[in-house]
Amino acid sequence: MPVKVGIVGGGQLARMMIAPAVELGLQVSVLAEDVGMSAALAATAVGDYRDLETVRAFARDVDVLTFDHEHVPQEVLRALVADGVAVHPGPDALQYAQDKLRMRARLEELGMPQPDWAAVADLDALQRFLDAHEGRGVVKTPRGGYDGKGVRVVRSAADATDWIAALEPGGALLVEELVDFTRELAQQVARRPSGDAVAYPVVETVQRDGVCAEVIAPAPHGAGRVADVAAEIGRAIAEGLGVTGMLAVELFETTDERLLVNELAMRPHNSGHWSQDGAVTGQFEQHVRAVLDLPLGDPSPRARWSAMVNILGGPAADSLESRFPAVLAAHPAAKVHTYGKAPRPGRKVGHVNVSGDELDAVVYEARAAAAFFED
Repeated sequence: MPVKVGIVGGGQLARMMIAPAVELGLQVSVLAEDVGMSAALAATAVGDYRDLETVRAFARDVDVLTFDHEHVPQEVLRALVADGVAVHPGPDALQYAQDKLRMRARLEELGMPQPDWAAVADLDALQRFLDAHEGRGVVKTPRGGYDGKGVRVVRSAADATDWIAALEPGGALLVEELVDFTRELAQQVARRPSGDAVAYPVVETVQRDGVCAEVIAPAPHGAGRVADVAAEIGRAIAEGLGVTGMLAVELFETTDERLLVNELAMRPHNSGHWSQDGAVTGQFEQHVRAVLDLPLGDPSPRARWSAMVNILGGPAADSLESRFPAVLAAHPAAKVHTYGKAPRPGRKVGHVNVSGDELDAVVYEARAAAAFFED
């Protein structure tokens, strides 16, 4: 029988793992949170990923378990490992993507460059940090934040009064210095359980309202030192944390030309969507290869430049599918990927990839194609 990969989480990342897994001769099962989710075309179960018995029952029928997100509780993950389930990435690594305070402490132990930070449990501690950092900082909830959620720029401790008041006994918030950066970058690394790893080109990401809007691969003006340092950081984190599968390291390039680690994701990531069409081996196939401990694919770009533009929101009056004839006719070089999600303001409902030799032309083509899905 073919090897079966089980994916916990029914979002678009699971959806985009399905095709390359099938092409590798694998079977795919998805534990979705609800019916009709993005990965419904391969969903074999619907249930609560926080419930041990639900996930345990799902895992009995697969050869390796991986994830669409990092939210499965540690107690569930560790129970599965104790059952003998092949879980990739495992709980020892995932804890650092689940908890930003643990991440910061572990990266500090590994000697990784990162912003100044502190754990704060009361307003006085937060104000002391702000006073030591020009009266400003970024406060983050350690768990659950993404796409700008759970992140707040503050200039007074009073700006976080509600979050401090909501802390459970023994809890704390993460506060970081507000970094003066010129741009945001992302470095992806794939690592097998046996230890082999490959690094993708470092890319530039453009954020709007806390959400990734565009990615350019490779990062312009990133050849040489920037690319070498980013790859070194990515490989060191993957090895130091014992990551298996895809790792995305979000980075700040500072005004004084340093690279600082912002956040981590241990799964395919928005910053790597360009690789579906722009790399020899896309991130979704690479993740499947890695978690099964198969030989890793070539991460090299197929073209000089690739651009990914997210489709955010989508049309209010009709469906994404109704726009396909027009966009495909106008932009035959564009690769359009949609997620099976209903349009909603600010929601990621798809993305467009374009590759070519001229950066300005590639970016223009991707933006123009994505614009067909806007009202």
